[in-house]
Order: sequence, then C-alpha cells, then structure tokens
Amino acid sequence: MKPISKVPEIGLKEVHAGKVRHLFDAGDDRLIMVATDRLSAFDVVMAEPVPDKGRVLTAMSAFWFRELSDVIDNHLISTDLDALPESARRPELSGRTMLCRRVEMLPIESIVRGYIAGSAWKEYRNNGTIHQMPVVQGLREAEKLPEPIYTPSTKAEFGTHDENITFDRAAEIVGGDLAEQVREVSLAVFRRATVQAESSGFLLADTKFEFGLVTNEDGSKELVLADEVLTPDSSRFWAVEDWSPGATPQGFDKQPVRDFLESLYWDKRPPAPPLPVDVIAATSQRYREAYERITGLSLDDWYPSH
Repeated sequence: MKPISKVPEIGLKEVHAGKVRHLFDAGDDRLIMVATDRLSAFDVVMAEPVPDKGRVLTAMSAFWFRELSDVIDNHLISTDLDALPESARRPELSGRTMLCRRVEMLPIESIVRGYIAGSAWKEYRNNGTIHQMPVVQGLREAEKLPEPIYTPSTKAEFGTHDENITFDRAAEIVGGDLAEQVREVSLAVFRRATVQAESSGFLLADTKFEFGLVTNEDGSKELVLADEVLTPDSSRFWAVEDWSPGATPQGFDKQPVRDFLESLYWDKRPPAPPLPVDVIAATSQRYREAYERITGLSLDDWYPSH
C-alpha cells in the first residue's frame, strides 16, 4: 500500500491538522481521525513518509481500545470505511481512519512511567526527582521503578514543548475530583497494558494517554479514553531481551530516525535533513514489529482487501 503524507480531498470540513493526524467533521457530533505516514522527530516533520506507520497507529489504537473497554470507555465508533460519509470512503484511507465521538478534550496529558528513561531520567540524574517528586535514590538509567508513577504535563501549543507539571497543578487545571479520576484510570490502564506487553516479550517503559469528556443523555459528563492509545508514537516499548539497567535500549518506534539525525550536524530546526532509504525501511519495520508482536496480529490482515 502506497504511503501517504497528505490526506486526499474527502469533501468534509477539516477541524484540525497535526503533525501526523488530521481531524474532519463527520456531522452528528462525530469526527474522522486520519493517520498519515508522516513522522516527526525533535518536533520537526520529516519530508519522507514512513510506509505503514499510519496504519500501525490506527490498528494498534483500535486493538487497545477493545482490550481496555472494561476499564474505561473510549471515543472510537468504527475503523470501517463503510461507516464514513460516502465522500470519505477513499481506498487509500483504508486502515488509517477512525470514526470517533466528538469529545471535550482535557487540557492535560497523562503520562505513566514504569521505568526511568527520557526526560524523567535526565531530571532524576540532575535533581534526584521525577516531575519534582522525590523518588527512591540509587536508580540506574532504564531501571524499573518500584511502582508506576503518574506524571502529567500540559499540552503544548504549536511550536512549543509540553511542560511537565505536578499533580497539584493538574488538579488546579481540571479540578481535583477529575484529576484524581484521571490519575487512577491512567494507572489502571497502564497496569493492564503492562501485562499484555510482557506476555508478548515487551516492557512498557512509559506511555501518554489523552482523555476527554462526553455528555450523556441525562446531562452528566463521562470520562473517556481518546486520541491514540499505546502506540509506538505515544509509548516507549522495549524488547525484554534488549533491556538491562544502565542504558536505555532501542525503542520500537522512530529510534532509527532519531539516531540518524543525532549523527548529523543539524540544529533541530526545519527543514529536516533527507532520510536515507535504509533508515526509513528500518523505522517502518520497527512500527510493524511492535504491532504484530504485542497484539499477536498481522498487519497484512488489517483491512487487506484495499
């Protein structure tokens, strides 16, 4: 299937264009989310698409939404092209669309960490804290934390970075009761996903969730899981055989691209350097392998008729 960087004309109003996804108004309080094959690194979108990336993000989100539905409801209605308005039933979009309920998105991101890596490791190494919270001393890079910890952040505006915040600050933003509910659900979902990942030979180091509110017929608000969930773009998955405390192993995500870009003299500003064919192929393979190993499903069986 040919990779896509741009969404073809589908005759619907576009309500948001992100680095990877586009949102369209499907009417009746529904949105269509289209995942392209674009890839961003260091907050810069690469010129070259990564084959199958958007299909992996969609297939993996759909898998996890099903697996987690007994823990929390979600915004997904269907991934079937036939469920979309007729003008949007473009064959090239097969396997990369989600028809979703329109939700009131919370202005915070919910990050759960089971291992210490990335920005959390940098803060811990410098200050002995994670998100300004004291944690056990003597941890090594990529070491498992005694318990998963919830570390919220703000949602960055375009051109800026997310800001790590404390739980108290999150409570100020969304309200104490809702902040507590989000924290509890985030940890419950993380623990469930950890079991599934480990049964497939993977460690779930950390992940980012996004939540929103839907209004029920009686006027009450219900918290739901939204956007993408537990994909290589939102999560750090490590193969068990690659992990050893003291160094962060290769993630099953865009790491080949990051490694290539770090080898160059580049100021991390657009335009991005061109990506070699082998780096693109390696990245595509890692996305596919993450999906197939963790879910036990074949990507070739994900809407194979188109």
